[in-house]
Order: sequence, then C-alpha cells, then structure tokens
Amino acid sequence: MSVIETLGLAMLHKFDPEAAHGLSIKALKMGLAPLPGMVTSPRLKTTVAGLDLPNPVGLAAGYDKNAEAVTPLSRAGFGFIEVGAATPRAQPGNPKPRLFRLTEDQAAINRFGFNNEGMEVIGDRLSRRPQDAVIGLNLGANKDSTDRAGDFARVLAHCGAHLDFATVNVSSPNTEKLRDLQGKAALSALLAGVIDTRDGLDRPIPVFLKIAPDLTSTEVEDIAEVALESGIDAVIATNTTLSRDGLKSPDKNEVGGLSGAPLFEKSTRVLARLSQLLNDEVPLIGVGGVGNAEQAYAKICAGASAVQVYTAMVYQGLSLAGDIAKGLDGLLERDGFTNVAEAVGSKRGDWL
Repeated sequence: MSVIETLGLAMLHKFDPEAAHGLSIKALKMGLAPLPGMVTSPRLKTTVAGLDLPNPVGLAAGYDKNAEAVTPLSRAGFGFIEVGAATPRAQPGNPKPRLFRLTEDQAAINRFGFNNEGMEVIGDRLSRRPQDAVIGLNLGANKDSTDRAGDFARVLAHCGAHLDFATVNVSSPNTEKLRDLQGKAALSALLAGVIDTRDGLDRPIPVFLKIAPDLTSTEVEDIAEVALESGIDAVIATNTTLSRDGLKSPDKNEVGGLSGAPLFEKSTRVLARLSQLLNDEVPLIGVGGVGNAEQAYAKICAGASAVQVYTAMVYQGLSLAGDIAKGLDGLLERDGFTNVAEAVGSKRGDWL
C-alpha cells in the first residue's frame, strides 16, 4: 500500500463508514485512486464456469452496488467484478446507521437491506461497461415483493444482455425471510425460473448461487444436491454470517451480517465440504475473510477455483486485489503449480 493510499484510508476512516464508502466510490469515478491495470501471468490465468479470467481474485458484490464505478474497477487489478445487488424496483434499504467498522477485528457489520437504484438504472450503466473485463451482477429481491423468486428472474431478464455472469443471492441476512429461499424445495423452484430466463437470453450467461455460512450439515448437503440438479454454473461460498464468536470491537452486537477476518475459517470449512460433495462437477468461488495472498491460496487449496474480496479493502485499500494476485502467483510457483487450476482442492482435507 502506497503512502498516498495509506493517507487516503486514514482520512476515510474519520468519516461515518457509509459516508466513507460513498467517498471511495466518488474518488474512483474522479480518477483519484491509483489503478495498477490488469494483473495477470500464465499461472494466474484460469477459466471458471466458461469465463476466462486474467487472475482468480474478484471483487465481491456490495461494494459497487449501483454499477457506478465499473470502468475504474476494471483497471484495479481484479480478475472479475461483481456489482449489485440489484432489485427490480429501487429501494432505500434499512434505516441508517447500517454499516459498522469493527477495526479491532478487521471486520464489518452491515444491515443495508439491498439498498439500490433498481434494475433500470443499473442496467443502463451496465450497457456502457468496458468490454475487456469480466463483470457480473448480484440479483436480489425487493423487500415488499409478493414474488421474491420471480424478482431474480426479472432482474436477469432486464440486465442479462450486459453481463458475463449473474449471481442469485438468497443468503443476505438483512432482508426478512430471504434466507428461507435456501431451503431445498424453494431453492430448486427459484433456480428453475432463473435458469429458464437465462436460457432465453440472446447470449446465455453463467448463473452462480451465493449461499450463507450459517448452514447445518444437512442444509449444505441439500445445497449441493440442488446445485448438481439445477444446472447452475458455480456456487459462491459464502455471504456474511450472523455469528459473533470471539469479537472484540465495541459494535460487535450490532444487528446485521458480519464480514471480514472472523469469517475466514467458518466460510472456508463450508467451502471445503461443498467441494467434497460437488466432486469438481460445479466450481466454487471462495469469499469470506480473504485479506492476503496466503488466505486466497488457502481457499483455492480448499476447493475454490477463484476468490472474492471486499471487507479487507476497508483496512488495506484498493491495491489489495493486485497485491493478492501477485502474491498468489508466487505461492503457486513455490509449490510447483503451473496454473491455478492445478492447486484447486489440493489441501481440501485440511478443512474437513
């Protein structure tokens, strides 16, 4: 992290967390953030669900909710970018304050509640996206919807022409009863509608499923079964957790989903179990607590074909993506792997 980035982060941390988040988006749009460009190498290049990635380090959904900064983010060292979540209609989300820094834990708690400008505004911005990047959209449902399952398909139908992949997000803890859609029967029906919509696009794209870390063993087995039967192209493991185990920060008891360093072990164990159950038939994207190259590598060795980061950037800056990718290249070389794919699942047993 450069001196300029260090000073910028220190300034942002003087603001309310949500205000700081907004300022970071504005800085990107104004060209004030240092951008390394594409970070890649023969070892880092990989293919996930048919998508050719320059490196396996992606940006998780939630940072650029409204697809405002897609162009600069595509030059920030990420191998792929996920924006959103987008819902059919714009909605304000939950009352503020709804984002909390847990500095002592290198974590955050949010209860945003799918605040976004809606699929029409987001789709219009995505129509002007850079074409040399891999960009996906996290699909959400309106809080007051009478057909939440149908909302996911509606957003995909509206925005799909401008996407490289789409993610069905039934794992946010901040929309009441949304996680109920992770149940086997409900999830199968929801995904059937989304897949049918995807297949009707002029250019069908991969569909991913994002799951929660707070699942029982039986629920993880059900998710794996649905993933194999539904025709989805990848599973993102995992979203935020409701657990508060071992936290030290003053805001540790705030309501919402916990992300960041404390989630690493829990999410990686879910990832490894899913990897075992899916037996390489459906690729996995590991997210939750990734803050350095070693942790990204650990998720890959546990079964992830790619990883995503977000909360760690609050503490380490936007340069983190490129730093992780470069460090990952060195770790792959150290262990004798010629490419990322060779390392996937190589140490899965350590997490089971």
